[in-house]
Amino acid sequence: MAHTEILVLAYSYTSEPINDALAAAHARGVKVTVILDKSQRAAKGSKLTNLQQAGVPVFLDARHAIAHNKVMILDKKRVITGSFNFTRSAEDRNAENLLILDNPALSEKYLQDFKKHLAHAVPPVPSVQ
Repeated sequence: MAHTEILVLAYSYTSEPINDALAAAHARGVKVTVILDKSQRAAKGSKLTNLQQAGVPVFLDARHAIAHNKVMILDKKRVITGSFNFTRSAEDRNAENLLILDNPALSEKYLQDFKKHLAHAVPPVPSVQ
């Protein structure tokens, strides 16, 4: 469980349990920031609007053909990554892998990558905040 911060880079974002967990973390005072691939603006089942309605800052990365990331950075010391998209299909049907890495030095490298993408990401339009 994260105590201070959760940063998310996600290609596909349709998982209700993950969405609920991020919204709950935000509600309990954890700083949550999410960067999604531009496709999530109109993707069927996207939880982008749900995050916005929960008050979570959400951005879209449209600089790349596909922002194909699947990363969470927790409290600047833990990284969750792998092939696992944050989707119901990944949870229920696909063969996926997920790594949880407790390594502050590695987390710092992922944090720098997150900041690089945040610098060119834009808020979804229209904003629900």
